[in-house]
Amino acid sequence: MQHYFRKTTSAAPLAVFRLLFGLMLFGSIVRFWGKGWIAELYIQPRFFFPFYGFEFVEPLGQYTYLLFAVCGISALLVAVGLFYRAASVLLFLSFTYIELIDKSTYLNHYYFTSMVCLLLIFLPAHAYFSVDAYRRPYLRAGQIPAWQLDSLKLLVAILYVFAGLAKVNSDWLLHGLPLRIWLPAHNDVPLVGFLFNYPWVPLVFSWFGCLYDLSIPFLLWNGKTRPWAYAAVVVFHGLTAWLFPIGMFPYIMIVTALIFFSAPFHLALLRAISQRLSIPTTFLISQRTYTYPPLITSAIQVTFVIFFVFQLLFPFRYLLYPGELFWTEQGYRFSWRVMLMEKAGYAQFTVKDQLGHRTIVNNTEFLTPLQEKMMATQPDMLLQYAHLLRDYYSKRGFQHPAVYVDSYVALNGRLGKPLINPATNLADKQDSFTHKAWITPFNDNIYGF
Repeated sequence: MQHYFRKTTSAAPLAVFRLLFGLMLFGSIVRFWGKGWIAELYIQPRFFFPFYGFEFVEPLGQYTYLLFAVCGISALLVAVGLFYRAASVLLFLSFTYIELIDKSTYLNHYYFTSMVCLLLIFLPAHAYFSVDAYRRPYLRAGQIPAWQLDSLKLLVAILYVFAGLAKVNSDWLLHGLPLRIWLPAHNDVPLVGFLFNYPWVPLVFSWFGCLYDLSIPFLLWNGKTRPWAYAAVVVFHGLTAWLFPIGMFPYIMIVTALIFFSAPFHLALLRAISQRLSIPTTFLISQRTYTYPPLITSAIQVTFVIFFVFQLLFPFRYLLYPGELFWTEQGYRFSWRVMLMEKAGYAQFTVKDQLGHRTIVNNTEFLTPLQEKMMATQPDMLLQYAHLLRDYYSKRGFQHPAVYVDSYVALNGRLGKPLINPATNLADKQDSFTHKAWITPFNDNIYGF
């Protein structure tokens, strides 16, 4: 183990990753701003769904634009390596704060991005080909400890492997679900759209997706298979971006996969960028190895061990809960489960009290269309919304209001059924990490992970 921690490698791959990752994030922020999504998702809603344990993360109103500006500027500073340490901390805090405001907008790749930003705080990504290294030559180093580069590769590998394991389930592999529902909607795609009407095509896509996720990190790590593996990355994520509106995730993964390429590849890329920007190539020459003081090195290593043990164990927390994971979603988030199910639902709330007050809630008075759609199929969000209604009607004359919901949810094309026991007064239920016994049984089996 000590021998491994003493190994060094070129700093060029980490520098390229820092540059491309920062530019991708900066572009994402600009895109978000340009499409008006800041106001739509984080300013205009009347109510937000915070994550359990992070209720202190509150919407900032018009100051949300400032938060996004900080995030975008920090991403750009990280990309060019200017004031890197401060910029990386601000990038992690601002990006993560944005994603914790409302779980309606949760996506796995936001979590992945936050985790990468967290790792970058501790990595010397500014030691090579950065403005900081140009301004302060004593920082410049052409070599870094190999484990620091491998930590990013390991995070990417964990994402893929857990995403692949999650696809080892009977709905995905035996029935081609939910792709059997999604792909026919794209049968108007030129040239290949007609294929999506055939029942065997979703199964082919499902099996390919599972095998791809389980094998691609190992194929990228192997120098002999790396070029073909990267071609598969481009094809797979390019096809995903073409068919499904999941934002920047496919492009982030295409860029991230470059970190597996050899040092000569990255050095050639940096030389090409240097020539294009008229940067002296002598700036790329350094034999120094970047090192932290021994105590800091040990502290970072311990921190990374804890981080990766958490990443390996946390996705399995769903085993602590009874019931079907796709139905209850207890332990579903933050587990690298990507595009695994199609849930459609409807929730009608009734608020009443012992004095005879009674009202049927119009959800559109409180929630945006996206929030209502996400809330209707996720038990913890149904509970949060019920508490909002309880507090709202308490202020309007209801005495200890009770809140009930008629909720019907269809999972992966099955017939809809109640998600919550309609006799349950959600106003009296408290959110926690314990099992939510008021979720109705699924009474069906989806075998696997």
